[in-house]
Amino acid sequence: MNKAQLVEAIADKMGGRQQAADAVDAVLDAIVRAVVAGDRVSVTGFGSFEKVDRPARYARNPQTGERVRVKKTSVPRFRAGQGFKDLVSGSKKLPKNDIAVKKAPKGSLSGPPPTISKAAGKKAAAKKATGAAKTTTARKTAAKKATTAKTAAAKKTTAKKAPAKKTATTAKTTAAKKTTAKKAPAKKATAKKAPAKKSTARKTTAKKTTARKK
Repeated sequence: MNKAQLVEAIADKMGGRQQAADAVDAVLDAIVRAVVAGDRVSVTGFGSFEKVDRPARYARNPQTGERVRVKKTSVPRFRAGQGFKDLVSGSKKLPKNDIAVKKAPKGSLSGPPPTISKAAGKKAAAKKATGAAKTTTARKTAAKKATTAKTAAAKKTTAKKAPAKKTATTAKTTAAKKTTAKKAPAKKATAKKAPAKKSTARKTTAKKTTARKK
């Protein structure tokens, strides 16, 4: 069965050939677009369509037997559902007056109730707010860490510069002490010269006693 025969087979149920052709085209287009985007299309009782990535590998040319390297590629894959397998294997019989593939459950085609959709919207908004709060907190912590690192670096540089000042001041005080110590002996020498005056006083006293005797 090709596409034209498929359209003819469902034309009576769709209300005409054109409507059937449009329906087939719409279904196939939706499946192809979803699989190309990487989504998995699953139809209960029929099967699932999905995209499969194949890594690079080596293969052999069937005509020459030569080993050929095959590049990495992506291919579509169809997996038949259990209901489809059971019908093909014969473990289940095809219904005569009903659709072979299970019908969609009631309510699945009309979409979720308004309450569920609102709750989903609230959850999505909460997730976005949480994500924004996390990013803001991460930025603040990064800024705090950067500020702390700058402060620590500034303290280290100040600590390194401080000993130089201390050593310079210590050197100056040591040099001043040495010069003061060198000048001190001059005073001691002056103190030693003082006894010479005492000897002069003794001589004058001796002269006075000699004059009295005479």
